[in-house]
Order: sequence, then structure tokens, then C-alpha cells
Amino acid sequence: MKTQGCVQCAYVDYQGRRCTDHPHKDENLCFWHDPTADKSGDDICSRIENIAKSGRPLSGFQLKSANLQNICLVSADRSKGYDLTDADLYHADLRDSHLFNINLQGASLLKADARRANLNCANMKNANLLGLRLDEAKIEHIKWGNVVRQAAEGKRLRNADAGREEEICWLNQEAEDVSRNIRRQCDMHGLQEESGDFFQKEMLYRRYQLPLYSRRRFVSKMVDLLCGYGERPIRAMVFSAVMVAFCALLYSIIGVSAGGEIIQVRWELDWMTNLGNLMKCLYFSIVTFTTLGYGDISPVGYGRAVAALEAYLGTFVLALYVVIFVKKMTR
Repeated sequence: MKTQGCVQCAYVDYQGRRCTDHPHKDENLCFWHDPTADKSGDDICSRIENIAKSGRPLSGFQLKSANLQNICLVSADRSKGYDLTDADLYHADLRDSHLFNINLQGASLLKADARRANLNCANMKNANLLGLRLDEAKIEHIKWGNVVRQAAEGKRLRNADAGREEEICWLNQEAEDVSRNIRRQCDMHGLQEESGDFFQKEMLYRRYQLPLYSRRRFVSKMVDLLCGYGERPIRAMVFSAVMVAFCALLYSIIGVSAGGEIIQVRWELDWMTNLGNLMKCLYFSIVTFTTLGYGDISPVGYGRAVAALEAYLGTFVLALYVVIFVKKMTR
């Protein structure tokens, strides 16, 4: 017979279903959805394992400060792990737990202790990972998501209310802490690709804490665009290509000198001649950017200033690309 507690259960899962409407409805589920219910018993782990094996849902379980040490929630069907979406695992003890392929999307792991836990292939998108301990845990192939939960909340607040800058700044500071913690753990586990991604997030959320029109924020934005804080060498390559093409266009308008003849794109010339002149300007732009300087073509007029700036930026960007590339390849 269904208890009164189940009728009053306020839990609604991620699909909008109430506990009492769930296809696997069970009066005992309301106990697990009640944040005030005592879950400190020694049999908590075995009870949760039995619920999981029976096929009943685990989503939304309120397991604040629960002792889940050594719990085994590895599904027999390894292609689909158990579902703990939106679960509250605040300050939970998950040491030595077996959570392979577990779905923790939207869950709160605030200050949870997951040391030596097996979290391989877990889904942690939009989970609260602030203060999560992952020392010696297995964290290969985790789905972290593109945005840290606190940063997403800060963006939502900024779009909803521009007057909550202090709260938004605090959320971005928490997002930076989360990114730094995961980046350090990935470093220790040799997960260099994930470490690089979280380093970029760490620097991004640090930038969001700076005043909007400050010099430091502008410089940080430029470094991000140029090379993704040293983690995206492809951006340096794209910048180089854009710079070379833009300067070539300027040279074609201003004109360059080759053997006393001015090479320039002009309306009165046919398209084949203009195309040839444009290719010569592109060639000059490339040798200027790479500081080769063959001397067969030289700038004239304002083109000298353009060439000087291009050569300076080319030296800097090429050196930066080499540093980034070596850094990525030697990891």
C-alpha cells in the first residue's frame, strides 16, 4: 500500500515527471527524494545497489553527506550506465566507489570525496564539481561538458539582470576554481588534452572577473583570440593567414615596386593582369611576414609602414606558434 509520504513527494525528474507519476513508482523512492530523511545507515550502499539492479530510477536521489564508500554502481550493460542525474551528493563519501559510465549530469558533487573512485566514462555535464576531490581517481574519457556549471549560471544571470555583477563575478571565480582543480587532476593522470581544455577555461573565467573595459581584460581577450591561451595553435595559423591576406590586399591598393615598375590593382587593367598583380602582392606579403626579404619586390609610400608592421607581427606570431606547437607535441 502506498504511504502518505509518496503522495506528498515533490520530486520532479529531468523529464518533468513527478515521483508518483513515474513508470517505476515506488513508495520507497520518496524516501530517497526527501532531503531531510536520514541516510546515514550502514546499509545505504546495499540498498542503492539493489534499487539500481532492479531497474528503478536513481535520478534525483538526495544523498547529502551519505557514506557511499565502496559502492558499486556499474551496470551489467556497459554501454548504458546507471542514471544519477540531478542527484544531490553534497559532501558524500565516494571513496573507492565503482561508478563506471555513471550518468551524473546535473548532479551536485559539491565537496564530495571521490578519491580512488572509478569514474571512467562518467557523464558530468552541468554537474556541480566545486571542491570535488579526485586524488588517485580514474577519470579517463569523462564527459565534462563545454561549460562549467557556475559559469553557465553566471551567464544566465547576466542575461537576466545586469545589476548582479558581484554575484556573477563570484560565480566565475568558483568556475575558475573548478577548472583549476580538474586541470591539476588531469595533469597528474597524464590527460594532457583535457588539461589543456580546462586551462583555457580557467583563464577564460578569470578574464570574466575583470572589469569589462579594463586593459587586462582586453589583453587577455587578444591572447585568447590569438592562440587560446597557448592551447590552440590553429588560431595562430588562422591569424597568420588572415594577416598575410589583408596586407596583400593593402599592397595591391597602395602598390609595390618591382624593377622600377609599380605593381598595383587598377580598374583600367584587365582581370588577368590584376590577378597576376594581386598574386605578386600576396607573394610579397608572405616573404615580408616570414621576414625572408628577398629584395625583388619592395614597398612604396604608405606600404613601407604596412610592411614594417607586418614583419614585426610575423616575427612575434611565428615564434609564438613554434612555442605552442612544441608545447603540444612534447606532452
